[in-house]
Amino acid sequence: MPLDLASLRDAVGATETAVARSQDPLFMNGLDEVGRQLVRSGVIQHFEFTYELCWKFIQRWMTTNRPDGEALLPRTRKDLFRSAARYGLISDPEQWFVFGDARNVTAQAYDRSKADLVYAIAVTFAPEARKFLISLEKLND
Repeated sequence: MPLDLASLRDAVGATETAVARSQDPLFMNGLDEVGRQLVRSGVIQHFEFTYELCWKFIQRWMTTNRPDGEALLPRTRKDLFRSAARYGLISDPEQWFVFGDARNVTAQAYDRSKADLVYAIAVTFAPEARKFLISLEKLND
């Protein structure tokens, strides 16, 4: 049974839109510092939500499409990302490890330098999330 990818499509699109706006100099220069920080915070929030959806969809796809014993094999997210790369859902598990580490940083106390780091990672995440969605759509049967 195919997975319903509507929520993932929406989340990836929203993340891409937020990133695009945050990198639009005309838009960002029209904001004061508070506004710019709010936009960057929005990018981080979209990243958090979309990252969570991505790894959960990887898990669902594995459970639905792999033999029983193999589907249960990934014990950690890193194992899950390695398996996802093996099956062509993502290209580089190491990159997804970085996304996971960045997601973990956001769950802790706010720190401007950490937020800047997570924002930069979120910008690189958006196209990878799109690639994952495209791969998932192709393999979703």
